[in-house]
This record gives sequence, C-alpha cells and structure tokens, in this order.
Amino acid sequence: MQATTPASDRRPGGNLRATAVSRAFEGVRALEDVTVELRSGEVLGLIGPNGAGKTTLVNVVTGFDVPDSGSVELEGRDITAWRPHRRGRAGIARTFQGSRSFGGLSVRENVQVAGLGVGASPREARRRASRLLDLLGLASAAEAPAAVLSHGQERKLEVARALAIEPRFVLLDEPAAGLPEAEIPQFAEVLRTVRDERGAGVMLIDHNMALVMEVCDRIHVLDRGRTLAEGTPRDVRGNLDVTAAYLGESAIPEEGQPDADR
Repeated sequence: MQATTPASDRRPGGNLRATAVSRAFEGVRALEDVTVELRSGEVLGLIGPNGAGKTTLVNVVTGFDVPDSGSVELEGRDITAWRPHRRGRAGIARTFQGSRSFGGLSVRENVQVAGLGVGASPREARRRASRLLDLLGLASAAEAPAAVLSHGQERKLEVARALAIEPRFVLLDEPAAGLPEAEIPQFAEVLRTVRDERGAGVMLIDHNMALVMEVCDRIHVLDRGRTLAEGTPRDVRGNLDVTAAYLGESAIPEEGQPDADR
C-alpha cells in the first residue's frame, strides 16, 4: 500500500519562511536573528563566505537541525518541530554538499526511490525519473550504477532526486560544484524550468557568482551568521558592504561579463 501525503500538509503556492532564527554550536554563533523568505515561482540566491551560516540555515529550514530560537513556517503554519520526512511530504526538498545517492543502484533507480518515498506509484516514479534524467542530461547514464558517476554527474543526480518528490520548495546546496564550465548554461535552464514551468520556489547556494547573478530573482547575503543584504542581483552587485565583506572588488561579474573567479 502506498503512503499518501496528508492534504493538510501539502497546499499549493505561497511561501516558506524562517523568522528570527538563531543557532549556536558550543558557544559559536552560526546564525543570529536571520529572517529569510522563499516564495513560490522564484529563484532565491543564498550567498556568503565559508562559515557564513548558509548550510546551517538550510538544515534548519529542512528539519535537519533545530534552531535555538526563531521559527520556520510553511504557508503561515509553524513547522519548526516537523521532522525532515514530514517536511518532504509537504513539498520541501533539498540537496546536500556531499552525495547521498545509493552507489549500488542505477541512476534511474536512485531517482525512482525518491519518488516512491513520498507516495508515488512505481509507474509514476519511473515516469518522473525518465523526465528528470532527460532534463538534467543524465539519460545516457540512466542504467549505470550511481557509484561510477563523475562528481558533476553526482551533483546532477542529487538535484534529480530532490525534484523527484515534485517539491513546492527546493533548497540546493552547491549544486553546480564540479559541473564542467560548458554545462553551467544548461543547468541555469534547469533552474528556470523548475521555477517557471512548475512554479516551485528554489533556494540556490553556490559559489559560482555568474550563475547566481544570472538566474536568481533575489539574493540574500549572510556574513558571520547575520543578514548583510537582500535584494535583486543589481542591488547586491552594487552594495559596497557586500563587496567589502565577502565578494572582493572583482568577485561579482559586471552585468553581461563572465565570472571573474572562473
């Protein structure tokens, strides 16, 4: 018998919001009074230097960590106490910096398992897998063991697994790391497809500033666990505090220019 998603947990549209979230580890502040909102139908960039608190924030929003204070809300409903699996069934998905695929299963089976985990029938899970492998350029590797994938292919597989639950909100932690330069434009199109055709909200954490500036509708900047800035890519590109604290004078490409770090 296939499990089903409670109708009260999965509602269309809206937003996913962390409000006044703080988190410390052994006295070291990781997040302090951070508020961030991810809206349906947008790509929100979350950027900042290493140690800024980006992954900690994703962990809190997706239920893999609990804040010391503050709350997480889905459609105005407090979900701070929900476990990760329940959040997944309500339409919140994520990727991790490291691969969590099953090396002994095929690429296709890895994606199917994710769909089955949220109640899709075997037939539907296979349909989703085929569509996503095509979207992400992994169709030719569909029957290969996940263990033989390159690092860039592993990152794509992680994204496919997250999208297999057909999320309303998906949080991607460095999904473009390891992708060949030539594949970045295609990956940007994947993010636009998820936003425009599926209406999902996408949170993108990545150090590829050209990708972030090109595809994001808004950008939220963290520095040492605090919000430093938030706005459109143009706003962030012109923010002197962001430049001084994180990006360096040449780290954000000018509009229409390639990433200076690449």
